[in-house]
This record gives sequence, C-alpha cells and structure tokens, in this order.
Amino acid sequence: MAKMQAAVKDGRRRRTLDSRQRIVTAMIELVGEGHITPSAEDVAVRAAVGLRTVFRHFRDMESLYAALTSSLVEQYEMWLIPFESLDPLDQLKEMIERRTATFERMLPFKRAGDAHRHMSPAIQAEHVRVTMLLRRRLASLLPRKVAEDPARFELIDLMLSLDVWQRLRDDQCLPAEVARALVSEEVLRLAGD
Repeated sequence: MAKMQAAVKDGRRRRTLDSRQRIVTAMIELVGEGHITPSAEDVAVRAAVGLRTVFRHFRDMESLYAALTSSLVEQYEMWLIPFESLDPLDQLKEMIERRTATFERMLPFKRAGDAHRHMSPAIQAEHVRVTMLLRRRLASLLPRKVAEDPARFELIDLMLSLDVWQRLRDDQCLPAEVARALVSEEVLRLAGD
C-alpha cells in the first residue's frame, strides 16, 4: 500500500513539474516569436493547460517572467566555458563570436525584457547580475593595461553589450554578419596596442 501511495505521489509530482515546464516553455516560445507581452491566456493555450493551472504554478505574471529569465540565463553559460585557444587575442575573438551569436538568439527576449524591466524586480536583478558577470569575465580576459584603462575598458564593454547589438540589428537594420564584423573590428582595435 505504501509503495502504491508513493507511486501516486511521485506521478503527481512529475505531472506538476511537467506542467510547470510546459508553461515556462510556452512563455519562452511566445516571446521568442515576438510577442513582447503574452497574456496568461496565451501562455495557457500554448502550454495546453488551463488558465488556473498557470496561476497555480505562478502567482502572477511577474513570477512567470522571473522563471523565463532564469531559464534564459542558462544560455549565457556558454560564455563561461573555457576557450579553445590559449592565445589572448584568439580568446577575445572567440568571446566576440560567442556573445554575438547569443545576442542574436536573445533579441526577442531583450525587447520583452526592456518592456518589463522597469516594473519587474526579478528581471531588473537578473539584468544587473548578468551585466556584472559579463564585465568581470571581460576584465579577466583583456590584457591588464587595457582592462585598467577606464576609457578603453568601458568602450569595449559597451561594444560587447546586447544594447549595441540590438541597436545595430534593429535600429540600423544591419545583417547579423555585418554587425558582427563591426563589433569585432572595433573591439579588436580598442584592445590592441
């Protein structure tokens, strides 16, 4: 009898986790498709769950945005894996490639984040955390004299930001390969001797 109760409890837990993940996945898909502010109803339909199920897992849309943000942060982790090259210049080139590739995937989420960040403590906190993480990673990679030169460091950090990528892609309508080449050229120029 105890085994059967444990199995039922385990099955419910699996279904609960599955529903929660489907809801987060639905939110990610909708925002990824360009829906900057999907409604709870949109998410429920996409996740194939009831609206009450959405709010059983997430007390409000802010908590759902927080879950979306946490899921997306995992995509930034590729920036932390060791570089293939030991040469600092090649590592910088690899960093540029990693960041711009990730930025391209993250653009729809940046747009949604910008729309919600002012009213979402979770999105704001994660934005600050990731920005500081990227700055530390950049400082650790650059030659000491460049990292300790405030003007050069800040300009390189700016050029390697999602904000600049969004400007180049959305506002200036540059193709990804052109935007990547511009970012790379400027960062390498700033980091050079």
